Amino acid sequence: MFFFHLPEIVSDFKIVYYLGAFQTEYFMFQNEFKKIVESRRSNRSFDPNIEVSHETIERGLKNAVLAPNSSNMQLWEFQWIASRQMLEALTPLCLNQSAAKTAKHMVVFITRKDKWRLRAQWNHDKIQESLQGRPGKLQNSALKYYKTLIPIVYFNDPFGITSLLRKSVSMALGLRKPFYRLGGKAEQRIVVHKSCALAAQNFMLSIAAEGLHSCPMEGFDKKRVKKLLNLPRGAEINMIISVGKGTEKGIWGPRFRVPFDEVVLKK
Repeated sequence: MFFFHLPEIVSDFKIVYYLGAFQTEYFMFQNEFKKIVESRRSNRSFDPNIEVSHETIERGLKNAVLAPNSSNMQLWEFQWIASRQMLEALTPLCLNQSAAKTAKHMVVFITRKDKWRLRAQWNHDKIQESLQGRPGKLQNSALKYYKTLIPIVYFNDPFGITSLLRKSVSMALGLRKPFYRLGGKAEQRIVVHKSCALAAQNFMLSIAAEGLHSCPMEGFDKKRVKKLLNLPRGAEINMIISVGKGTEKGIWGPRFRVPFDEVVLKK
């Protein structure tokens, strides 16, 4: 369900101009982007003598929120751990791994599926605010999407009846033609975690572009981290990313990747 409704309708001329400019910029920045991607390594030990400015983390988080996400719902939250007190409290919950102990900053990437009503209304309101005069066909479709379809996709009842209905209707409608297979809570969790992970990757690439390093961590006590951050029941931790100036010992060896032809199947 990764698609978006744009509130503006642009002319053919503007579209052609934009695509031409995009193609030019693509060739201009591809080499730089390749360098950033290749320089991003998970570094597990940071230099204690080199600080990371708050402006660097803020730029990274501003880039994170620009990540693509399902239906522009932005069901995420990023808790920036900057104070020494909070870093020391979080480190043992990350199992005292070196990437946490030596970090200058940590960012906890969190999914917030519990905020789907608020974000759906926010999108609806933003579209309405952008209208000039009567809404066109595209705008009407977008308004109905956030008012009607999003509740169908995200609503859950205590007994699982809604999930069963979604699955049954999807199965019936999918018998004769391709149809988006709506699921239950597990499918919803997958969707929001995918979106959050895309934001996390934007953040790590931004940090790499600053000449710094990061390490995404999955080894942590999620229950205790949630308690430390005072997160509600509906929130889930996607990953914790530590940031600093990497050291040589923080790289555990050369980068190995499965052969390209084994994972990329061209059809």
